[in-house]
Amino acid sequence: MPSSHLQEFIAQFDGHAPVTLNPQEVLAALAGLPDPRARRGVRHGFAHLLVIMVCSVVAGAKTLVEMAEWAADTARSELAVHGIGSPHATTLARVFERLDAASMDLLVSDWAQQRSNPAAIAVDGKELRGAKNGKGTRVHLMAAIDQDTHEVLAQVSVDGKTNEITQFPSLMDHFTNLKGVVVTADALHTQTGHARYLAGRGAHYIFTVKGNQPTLLDQLAQSPWEQVPAGNRSRSKANGRQMIRTVKCATLNPGIGFPHAEQAIQITRKSRVVGATTWHLETVYAVTSLPTHQASPAQLGAWVRGHWGIENGLHWRRDVVWQEDKSQIRTGNTPRVMAILRNIAITLLKRHGHNNIAKATRKLRNHPGQALEIAGIGSR
Repeated sequence: MPSSHLQEFIAQFDGHAPVTLNPQEVLAALAGLPDPRARRGVRHGFAHLLVIMVCSVVAGAKTLVEMAEWAADTARSELAVHGIGSPHATTLARVFERLDAASMDLLVSDWAQQRSNPAAIAVDGKELRGAKNGKGTRVHLMAAIDQDTHEVLAQVSVDGKTNEITQFPSLMDHFTNLKGVVVTADALHTQTGHARYLAGRGAHYIFTVKGNQPTLLDQLAQSPWEQVPAGNRSRSKANGRQMIRTVKCATLNPGIGFPHAEQAIQITRKSRVVGATTWHLETVYAVTSLPTHQASPAQLGAWVRGHWGIENGLHWRRDVVWQEDKSQIRTGNTPRVMAILRNIAITLLKRHGHNNIAKATRKLRNHPGQALEIAGIGSR
């Protein structure tokens, strides 16, 4: 980030205590985001609004009204120290509608990746159910997270003229370096083009195989799995259910017909309610570009299972903590900007050691100074 942007950003704070800005935190990255407003009649500095946006969502604000209330009530003294006023919700709404959400996603992605070194990245899309626009379509976003930390590393919009498949390369283009990284995705993304793209970037893939690739699915299902020994077997108990997972891996012959595929994976899941006698059996197939000497059956099984962390680590958190799917916000870029702020909040809170995000937001609601510190604002 050019120092001039940071200097201009910091210059907007004229309170009693001179502001310091942690250059490694998200507010420094957002200093490069253009103010969408005309200069005439501006009452609140753009930097001030960004502070309120980020910190209020970190403190659990779910709506524009709650963001404005956080500024007016909860953090009045802390914000006043830095010369930050209390904007009305309509002021925030006008800014949200016009913000360059695509640029904001790129800036946040650059920031998130500065301190991230993921071994595996999970990719999945989510439709914002309540954010239906005037044409009747909903806002659809596709994100990539670090499987280990659940930090949100990139996000793109999937508008009505495209789909997740066509936007997959755009999402991956957010990453400057994918060499050696494992990318996991559901069956929708089991595409030859995706496999070639990732191989060209030096990355590996693990793709689930289902009915959208019928020939490949048939080849995997008809393989002599009964002759393949179990590479890994694990047992677990959670949410009142017992689970036995068995992972088998087999080296593929050249005739498989899927680019760069090295191994086939069969995962068998047996589950039952604790105390019941009947087991439910599910068999899942996948392909990977990882050869046997680079990934054991246990590791492959862990990555396949870890992929669904994007549901619990991102989608579930945005829905439950910030009630995303219940939100009726739908004007302009507002739904996407709100989703970006929730991504920021999850990443910030995870980096500061908060595994229970809901509990952390409740605590920070009553300690606004800590929210400022987490976002990178301090006094010298």
